[in-house]
Amino acid sequence: MPEEIILSVDPSLRGTGYAVLARRDGKTRALEFGRVANPPALPVEQCLLAIHECLDALIARHSPSCMAVESVIYVQSYRTAIVLGAARGAVLLSAARRGLPVHEYAPRKVKQAVVGRGAAQKQQVGFMVRVLLGLTETPQEDAADAIAVGLTHFAAIDSVRAFAKPPPGPALRRGA
Repeated sequence: MPEEIILSVDPSLRGTGYAVLARRDGKTRALEFGRVANPPALPVEQCLLAIHECLDALIARHSPSCMAVESVIYVQSYRTAIVLGAARGAVLLSAARRGLPVHEYAPRKVKQAVVGRGAAQKQQVGFMVRVLLGLTETPQEDAADAIAVGLTHFAAIDSVRAFAKPPPGPALRRGA
């Protein structure tokens, strides 16, 4: 099987986490991960541009086949929702500009897939990401969340493939 490469993203205006993950023969590794850290004084439009430019460069450098993104979380503040929506827009624009399909995963589903509990703490996600990828250090929280989104996407792909395969053993005939 050829190597699968994906770009996974945890959008946020001031700290967008990203990860480029590759998988071959069931073995997943991180090619690159990090955080787009936008300082508080940077205007919103410059933050959005920084997110877009970083992701665009990652896509050009690694040629992923798709993008996996953490979906919108429920927020009580409309201002927070608008800012988060703008950051997601910059992320989705990067994918659309390069023709990448986008797959979205709810935060609870990501935690469930990586930690086994949908209400897991960020430290637990970081620890499991480190263990699952065999990293020497725990990634920064935003990057760990992005890696977790990518691992969730690979698990979703595996699940679809498992159901698409015919069951093992002889085929059953009707009326026999």
